[in-house]
Amino acid sequence: QVQLVESGGGLVQAGGSLRLSCAASGRTFSTYAMGWFRQAPGKEREFVASISWTGTSTYYTDSVKGRFTISRDNAKNRVYLQMNSLKPEDTAVYYCAAALSPYSGTKTFPWEYGSWGQGTQVTVSS
Repeated sequence: QVQLVESGGGLVQAGGSLRLSCAASGRTFSTYAMGWFRQAPGKEREFVASISWTGTSTYYTDSVKGRFTISRDNAKNRVYLQMNSLKPEDTAVYYCAAALSPYSGTKTFPWEYGSWGQGTQVTVSS
């Protein structure tokens, strides 16, 4: 089992930027696809972005394409989410997740992930 801890959330004005970081420990981080999800109050958890275990493939939900960038640093056991041009509708708790099985490509569904962080709050004011 891998343990995940997110950081980097906060309050930002619309149009601003934040960089979320997810620190992983435990099983071999570098062999697992990683993802970011978010959950706004009263809404279901939704997929945001994913990166393959090699880091060569990424996938985004349509609403963040061109604004968010997912990346990973396997030497540091970290995955990042750079968020630019933030909008009030991006306000949510953001969760980092590690795929269930190793050596996989990007994953978009929550049930494809086996480990989750505790979340970090992102609030975008208008």
